[in-house]
Amino acid sequence: MKDSFELMISEEEIFDKIGEVASAIDRDYEGKSLTVISVLTGAFIFTADLVRRLNVPVDVIDTMQVSSYVGMNSTGELKIRKDLSTDIKGKDVLIVEDIIDTGRTLKLLRDELWSREPRSVRICTAFDKPSRRVVDITPDYNCFTIPDKFIVGYGLDYDGKYRQFKDVRIVRTDNE
Repeated sequence: MKDSFELMISEEEIFDKIGEVASAIDRDYEGKSLTVISVLTGAFIFTADLVRRLNVPVDVIDTMQVSSYVGMNSTGELKIRKDLSTDIKGKDVLIVEDIIDTGRTLKLLRDELWSREPRSVRICTAFDKPSRRVVDITPDYNCFTIPDKFIVGYGLDYDGKYRQFKDVRIVRTDNE
């Protein structure tokens, strides 16, 4: 079966929205510097585009790779596959995530980072799917609130494919 797609968000819309979010972050962190943590693998493209648009100093850009799922089931425990290489104690931390769906993993990650005693922790996401949320978590910064559709592109994948699309597309199945 060949995968088929429908355009959801254009490259131009993404670029414009990142500028708006970067401006909001600049206002909120005026006079401060940021430690940016990109959640791998999906957020690496968004993180790169976002930090290039920021005017506030970014002292550190680091990455984490985490999971709280085995297959399609949440374990309720955070598994850190790749940890930070920097100490965040006393730092203003911005977690950059590609998409918030159920929110389970991100909530566990935020709690883990708070245990490391940063000055602040905020969340910035490219895409938010609040209709799927099962835990109480809301991003501080969000580019797009989207419906419950399976999307690819701009870092998001389907079985490891399609991250390289510059836009965001809805994956169409045979019965849609």
